[in-house]
Amino acid sequence: MSEDGQSESTDHGEWPVDIVGVTESLVTTLGPNDLWNVAALGLHGGDPVTATTFGRTRTWRNFRQRGRGYVQFTPDPQLFVEAALSVEERTEPVLDEADAWAEVAVESLDVEDDGGARKETWAIRPVEGAVVDARPHLTNRGYYAVIEATVAASRLEIDAYDTATLVDRLSYFEEVVQTCGGPAEQAAFDRLSALVDWHDAV
Repeated sequence: MSEDGQSESTDHGEWPVDIVGVTESLVTTLGPNDLWNVAALGLHGGDPVTATTFGRTRTWRNFRQRGRGYVQFTPDPQLFVEAALSVEERTEPVLDEADAWAEVAVESLDVEDDGGARKETWAIRPVEGAVVDARPHLTNRGYYAVIEATVAASRLEIDAYDTATLVDRLSYFEEVVQTCGGPAEQAAFDRLSALVDWHDAV
């Protein structure tokens, strides 16, 4: 953020943050109800940056119909849980919780079957973006445990993944959140457990 408190725009075609490895983000896509669906999206670094959708999700549908979306970067663990495991919709494409965002154009690169689920890989190219709030980076193990837990929980109903293994991971992440997370992370994990009753999944 600039000294006058305004967001700083990025050059056209550039990401507002470095995409290294798999960077977890949120993406908003416009649905047929004219609301912006919020979903979790893992971005794979490269040229171009890619992402994968599993199944015929709202994001998959909106990508195919619109070819656009807004990728967002936020430190809010509870929003990640809602986006990954419930139906979260907004009236505006850019989230109030976002520290940075990029409007993106998407292009399907590959489609394959993954244990009976449609797996589609997309090229994700930034059109424009902005850094809204450049905060100090703090490493909180509980926060990252929540993010990893949303990945495990979202795969519980996919036949290609072993349920017992996923439940073991969730048990571990729950312990990490309780011992290393703060109130926000603990509330986020409680919400995850309310949305996905994983304790009885095996």
